[in-house]
Amino acid sequence: MVTQIRINKLLSTLILVMALQTFVFSQKSNITVTYTNQDETLSEDIEKGFKKIIHEVYPQLMKDFNPEAMTDLKIKIDTAYNGVAYAHNGQVTVSSKWLHERPEDLDLMTHEVMHIIQSYPGGSGPGWLTEGIADYVRFKYGMDNEGAKWSLTPYNNAQHYTNSYRITARFLEWISQNYDEQIVYKLDKRLRGKTYSDSLWKTYTGASLNELWETYSKDPKIT
Repeated sequence: MVTQIRINKLLSTLILVMALQTFVFSQKSNITVTYTNQDETLSEDIEKGFKKIIHEVYPQLMKDFNPEAMTDLKIKIDTAYNGVAYAHNGQVTVSSKWLHERPEDLDLMTHEVMHIIQSYPGGSGPGWLTEGIADYVRFKYGMDNEGAKWSLTPYNNAQHYTNSYRITARFLEWISQNYDEQIVYKLDKRLRGKTYSDSLWKTYTGASLNELWETYSKDPKIT
């Protein structure tokens, strides 16, 4: 019986060690990153790139948007996930399949960690705005969007501001250039505080959301 207990303890220890070997710990600028990679065939440059974004971009996002954001983050490279990436409870899960197809798309991490910065409570505002802000942040803070061949979607007449992501992000950039350069930061704060309403657009710019889109559609140029 004693021998069996010892064997069980040894097996438990071995399993724990094997699990820990899948993690790489990194700490810098008071940000701790736990990195789990299920795909050893990926380039080490991807891990280095993701960590660089978290250690250099994430602290700046905390400073500019939310100093109270989480500092204990997790990255998981998932071989079973068929999307691109998502953030939940301080963890960013990234599809290994996507990284094989687009290994240069490292600034997807900038978009996803912005969701951790956002930490909007349920019902705080429209999803299109949440995603639009995250892509706006990738546009403004991304480390190598050009290398990833990533850019804001050019305007066309079939679009609407509720299309989200890069379409909304470009609209936000246009508003920032033409009305209020702080509007994204103001909206982000309102969303996190669950005090967002559509009337804020007029408060910050003097025009309603629909009026802004109509003006944008007539002259969508950004510099």
